[in-house]
Amino acid sequence: MDLNHNIPPYITDRKNIIRLILFTAIFALIFINLYSPFDNTLIYKVAERFNLHNLELLLLVSSSLIILTGVLVVVISRIILYRVNKRGIKISIGRYLIWIAIEIFAMSMFYALYEKILIKDSGSFLDSFKISVRNTALVLLLPYSVTWLYFSWIDKNKMLERLRESGDGGFDVKDMVTFRDEKGTMRLSLKLTDLLFIQAADNYVTIVYNHHSKMAKYMLRSSLKLIESEFMALPLIRCHRSYMVNFEKVKIIRREKDGLKIELDSVPPAEIPISKTYMEDVFKAFGHNIS
Repeated sequence: MDLNHNIPPYITDRKNIIRLILFTAIFALIFINLYSPFDNTLIYKVAERFNLHNLELLLLVSSSLIILTGVLVVVISRIILYRVNKRGIKISIGRYLIWIAIEIFAMSMFYALYEKILIKDSGSFLDSFKISVRNTALVLLLPYSVTWLYFSWIDKNKMLERLRESGDGGFDVKDMVTFRDEKGTMRLSLKLTDLLFIQAADNYVTIVYNHHSKMAKYMLRSSLKLIESEFMALPLIRCHRSYMVNFEKVKIIRREKDGLKIELDSVPPAEIPISKTYMEDVFKAFGHNIS
């Protein structure tokens, strides 16, 4: 696994983030109640202090409290991750693994403080934290791994389905690009050789293409992130937060006072800006290093 490679777009998809949070919460609740990885003697101390007799109910309530605390950490973390990705900041697999490690650390700290402050455990805080790290890692890493595999499987199935549909009518799948809106409804299908660039604005994208030797536009309710995930196998390069270009149409890359610009082979010639965030990817596509 290349840790410098960017995480797949489905990791930061809003619906998948919600699925991840729900699955993690359910898994953690079942895991804690079945295997009791946390120190239940703490619960017994609470029962003695408040003269409670229904230990099963107390264990369920206390474990649910721990899960809600942990899920709150995951919710906040994933909202931040979603916002970071929305701003066009790329996250490599290596950075994502560090992100998960920080989530585990934060959840472990919550539980250790819960044990020390609320339960007033007399043991060492460091010992409690070490145990919490081990248990929290199990609670998070297992559902994270399962959901990653599931999202990857779903994404590949969607990609295969799109390739099959694009191949209808005798065309090579590499020759056609089929665009769908955010609901999955097919809106536009055109030859890759006619596609110039895609521009994003709010919740819409504008697809710019050649039509009868003129530049035509088609507005679609979607996002560049979604399009990027759908056409990873095609030569569509993200060069800016708001732009993707058909790399086969790139004619010139030149440096101007306000930065780098891409000039496309179109009539009239289209100029697309290159942002610093995506500069390295564009030059890699050309097979050159940035100087």
